[in-house]
Amino acid sequence: MTIGVIGAGAWGTALAQVLAAAGAGVTLWAREAEVVERINQARENPLFLPGVTLSPAIRATGTLAALAGADALLVVCPAQHVRAVLGALPPLDCPLILCAKGIEAGTLLLMSEVAGALHPAAPLAVLSGPTFAHEVAAGKPTALTLACADAPTRAALIARFAGTPLRPYGSADVVGAEIGGAVKNVLAIACGVVSGAGLGENARAATIARGFAEMTRFGVARGGQAATLAGLSGLGDLVLTCSSTASRNFALGMGLGQGRPAAALLADRRTVAEGAHTAPVLQAAAAQVGVEMPMVQAVCALLDGAPVAGVVDALLSRPLKDEGV
Repeated sequence: MTIGVIGAGAWGTALAQVLAAAGAGVTLWAREAEVVERINQARENPLFLPGVTLSPAIRATGTLAALAGADALLVVCPAQHVRAVLGALPPLDCPLILCAKGIEAGTLLLMSEVAGALHPAAPLAVLSGPTFAHEVAAGKPTALTLACADAPTRAALIARFAGTPLRPYGSADVVGAEIGGAVKNVLAIACGVVSGAGLGENARAATIARGFAEMTRFGVARGGQAATLAGLSGLGDLVLTCSSTASRNFALGMGLGQGRPAAALLADRRTVAEGAHTAPVLQAAAAQVGVEMPMVQAVCALLDGAPVAGVVDALLSRPLKDEGV
């Protein structure tokens, strides 16, 4: 089986590595010419996944046309670039496994809705869950969700990961899996703020719990299932990224909590903290379906330069209510 991976960041490179180790021929597309050269000549990607010797079964390319003929494509580029990248490909009928986590700015569409409009003949799946790329590339066991509405396609894709450190659990709920991955990035920023501002572990636990309530409300309103959001692609991913500085979004939040401006923090980063792009889009998408998401609104305010103390006071002074409301 041949696999195309669109995006040679840390996660795309780690996925290419585990699939190649399991026997697949992998073509890995990178935007950066220097990444293509280092992978093909030195078997490494020091820019995004340093310290990992890559399989000789991985062939890097800077040409999207080189992915033609793959049995499946993993879409691992940043969410706001998915439309442009998929739009540059000819009509596809092979499975598209969406690994980008976010909501498209302007249209408020999920990645599956973007991909479905561009490639209606391609079966769509979502791969999402609690995954740090460096652990996957190191062969550490990792469980995640593989969501696909078509049961035979879902089973075939899950079987493809046999022999890798990844253990996918199947789901038919594509929307729920996508919502979890998008929302948790924003909530990870909030938890990073709590840590950076020294607000304590009690506050971080409360942020996770109340953030999960927001995630569930929004996910169900968009057509996802609460059970999916309570699984690996929702709660599981939320717990991981809200607990470690290895999360780009958590690290961004820590900087905000320490009083550093968002513009400076984002300018320092080669890799994308997706939550910074998703937060205002998610706020608009929540308003569209009439769902209140105060944690998301707080992150948007912080990214716009609001002081941490004022944002915290605003959250704590909200009207009291029962927990399930």
